[in-house]
Amino acid sequence: MYTSTFIFRSTGYDDEFHTRNDEIAERARAIPGFLGEEEWGNDRTGLHSEVYYWESLDALHQLIGMDAHRDAKGRRERWIDSYRVVIAEVLSTYGDDDLGLEHTPDAGCRGSEESQSPAS
Repeated sequence: MYTSTFIFRSTGYDDEFHTRNDEIAERARAIPGFLGEEEWGNDRTGLHSEVYYWESLDALHQLIGMDAHRDAKGRRERWIDSYRVVIAEVLSTYGDDDLGLEHTPDAGCRGSEESQSPAS
């Protein structure tokens, strides 16, 4: 499993931002290998984080190559001050697999090997 995390500080959102963001999110959810997403905000720092979970790097690369995603990146200064992207491979998870996740595909799409307790 892989994650793509987008951490950013907003300069303000408008209708165009929400339209583009919703389109990218809907299209990402339709990519085979999409496993779910999380969204977090910190009112004190003004930072926002979106985490997408992927079955493979190929699935993640479909998001990266998406025309709407590339176009939004080209306009980011309009809505986003500073940002950081983290791409990571998840070696193990434990606890409640669905805690915090939204828009997860049917449980049948998620392999049981994804949740593994770390070795003692």
